[in-house]
Amino acid sequence: MSFVTTLAQLEALYGAPGEASILKEVAELTPEYRAIIAASPFATLATAGPEGLDCSPRGDEPGFVRAVDGRTLVMPDRKGNERIDSLRNIVRDPRVALLFLVPGVGTTLRVNGRAAISVDAELLASFAVQGKAPRSAIVITVEAVYFQCARAVLRSHLWDAARHVAPESLPSPGRILAALSGARLDDEAYDRAWPERAAKTLW
Repeated sequence: MSFVTTLAQLEALYGAPGEASILKEVAELTPEYRAIIAASPFATLATAGPEGLDCSPRGDEPGFVRAVDGRTLVMPDRKGNERIDSLRNIVRDPRVALLFLVPGVGTTLRVNGRAAISVDAELLASFAVQGKAPRSAIVITVEAVYFQCARAVLRSHLWDAARHVAPESLPSPGRILAALSGARLDDEAYDRAWPERAAKTLW
């Protein structure tokens, strides 16, 4: 194989970005960018730490990531697998990146910044759902924000229901755990219990 090993090689291969690719990046949340965030029910959160990288899915009702002002976003940390990989990383390295998706829309939104973990009681209470507040919230100081064109979403047919994969055609979480544990965990019991467990622990 041949590899690119220098920036000069890379830039010669791809050339200079177009004007729009440069113009779209700003250091604050414009009204247009805030509108996309307000409509988004799903984002990925990328962090880095001593053990390596992490990219975590985050989802909630549209607008669950709150724009406090032009430079600040707040994301509630809802219940998950309790690994707290993202939070461990943020405590030691505040750099984060977010990718927002809006169902049915090809354009995505990228935000880079620095994060801190808040346990302010009033802030957490403002994110309560069904009387349950998150245990913490991630406060992000925005450093760069820009939209990503729709090519990747169009190529992937992400929102095309005719292309959706039947869940039963893939290994279930229970089956994966059974394989990794040498059948110590009961895959059918795990999968059977999951819907009720999820319903009780969404918030």
